[in-house]
Amino acid sequence: MKAADDIADIVIITGLSGAGRSTAAKSLEDLGWFVVDNLPPGLLPTMVDLAARSNGAVSRMAAVVDVRSRAFSTDLKSAISDLGARGATARVVYLEAGEDTLVRRFDSERRPHPLQGSGRVTDGIAAERELLREARGDADLVLDTTRLNVHELRARMRDFFGGGTAAGLRLSVVSFGYKYGLPVDADLVADCRFLPNPHWIPELAPMTGQDAPVRDYVLAQPGAREFLRHYAELLHVVIPGYEREGKRFVTLAVGCTGGKHRSVAIADELAARVAGALGTGADVQVVHRDLGRE
Repeated sequence: MKAADDIADIVIITGLSGAGRSTAAKSLEDLGWFVVDNLPPGLLPTMVDLAARSNGAVSRMAAVVDVRSRAFSTDLKSAISDLGARGATARVVYLEAGEDTLVRRFDSERRPHPLQGSGRVTDGIAAERELLREARGDADLVLDTTRLNVHELRARMRDFFGGGTAAGLRLSVVSFGYKYGLPVDADLVADCRFLPNPHWIPELAPMTGQDAPVRDYVLAQPGAREFLRHYAELLHVVIPGYEREGKRFVTLAVGCTGGKHRSVAIADELAARVAGALGTGADVQVVHRDLGRE
């Protein structure tokens, strides 16, 4: 009989109601994963044991778990610890969204929040957020779906889980504009607003940081290459530490005012510099969150 650690990939999807757990699960199912919805945390080890007896038929599996009791975080942590004792490692994906967004989603579907009781939807959201606070802190990947539609969330899931077995660390370098808000899932934030803004140069303003004239202008500014060199050196120290601590996903946010020029050019260049230095099995992806919003 196969052991639990013969399961190549185990992903646990959790997070706030209305944040897209079902969409995330369906995305994995479409990618060929075996997915179980609404599974109590205590049954995770049993599910893994059953899948291990499939003689290789189930190599990637995911489970959607949600708040069923006030001991949810303790139950989930215990189940993950149980899997670890069996030699299996699970990655936890936590989905969340802003309160206004969640309220609109519940209103559009005309259904109550599962924890609101006799109160308002906002009461249920607050209660669930508090119950999941510890689970969020322990998650390997936090995805904020406030600004994501269904197709964009599916694309993010494909980016993270659409390849083969993920043995190493996945680094996401996300450019953004401060005027649109910080990415809430950022582990590290780099601010490149100290560089002159190409927005004020008429011939560069319509372009983006992906255009050669803008990229060359940004990288030629005093301090730009020193910033890149030192930040890349910092990542070469921090990322191996994350790996030693078992962190599978790291998000580095690179910001400028509008997310169109400086942050885009710096994010692309920084990703290129660190891509070859993270070790075998690691992966680097670049996402320009606010490109095209202006």
